[in-house]
Amino acid sequence: MTEDTTPSGEAPGRITIAIDAMGGDLGPAAVVAGISKSVAKNPKIAFLVFGPEDELKPLIAKRKLADRCEVRDVREFVKMEDKPAQVMRHGKGTTMWAAIHAVKNGDADAVVSCGNTGALMAVSMLALRKLPGVDRPAIAILWPSQNPGGFNVMLDVGADVRADAKDLVQYALMGASYARNGLGLARPRIGLLNVGTEENKGRPDIREAHDQIARAAPDAEFEFVGFIEGGDIPSNRVDVIVTDGFTGNVALKTGEGTASLIRELLREAFRATPLSRIAALLALTSLRRLSKRIDPRRVNGGVFLGLNGTVVKSHGSADATGVTAAIKLAFRLAESRFHQRLAARVASLDLSPQDAHPEQVEKTAGEQAK
Repeated sequence: MTEDTTPSGEAPGRITIAIDAMGGDLGPAAVVAGISKSVAKNPKIAFLVFGPEDELKPLIAKRKLADRCEVRDVREFVKMEDKPAQVMRHGKGTTMWAAIHAVKNGDADAVVSCGNTGALMAVSMLALRKLPGVDRPAIAILWPSQNPGGFNVMLDVGADVRADAKDLVQYALMGASYARNGLGLARPRIGLLNVGTEENKGRPDIREAHDQIARAAPDAEFEFVGFIEGGDIPSNRVDVIVTDGFTGNVALKTGEGTASLIRELLREAFRATPLSRIAALLALTSLRRLSKRIDPRRVNGGVFLGLNGTVVKSHGSADATGVTAAIKLAFRLAESRFHQRLAARVASLDLSPQDAHPEQVEKTAGEQAK
């Protein structure tokens, strides 16, 4: 069986990214600053920017981005405290809704938003629909690791707190495809996160997923290493970590908090005495390298896997550096036509029921958004 390892050809023209400019904590200025950094690095990218025209146009003009950005005037936006179900019913006039529909209508190749995660997933499911064969979409993130490429993939990290055995198998398939296209790994190694590595450990559905993933591995062209523990997440033992959204989100937030703590403790330690300050100067290059390696902004961007379109969720507090990282990820996946390749992979193994009726999709989206 062939898979999506062949690089895509040069895309004609530019890749257009739809940007929800109003969803982040730092406002549209940080988003436009991230767009500016992206434009400086990538001549093949263009943007549809959704938000109040009178706020966005001066920011875009100041950075001389008018030739790469088209502003679409949308006055309302989704707030972090808004309920996803409420956004699904009453959010048609928001920047988030408009940006996602730009992908649905073919005006953009991918969407990036710093907004409310639950609302973004709910509206994305409603507008773009799930891929045939996908029961529950997942959010996949890149995790700094000891692997040569510097990162592992982990999913799900919060799209849905629930996941049965069938869902976990689908996550393994989607994670493997993401690792091929996002990290360039021909045969990714998949690990299933559990409370121990012994085969008798964990809940019954986890053990069932273990057996199903092992059976799927040969046809899906990945290596299944079996159960892994939390300490393996940043290791070089695996390339993809599969887990449910509750566990994955807890691990993600714990990792981000730990990285921030390490940076703060190092800063305090090197400021403690005159000798430590001298030591910090001598180690400045190494400290900068370490800070960059564990900086969560560099891997900002969770991809919604399992939808008919590319949606990247940026951290709500992302600054220009974080927004740039999310845009870079969206561009890379759109250019490689990743979601079409993922659709072909999931369909080829037929491990899930067919797509539900549209009304059922809306009901499922609402349930996942709660």
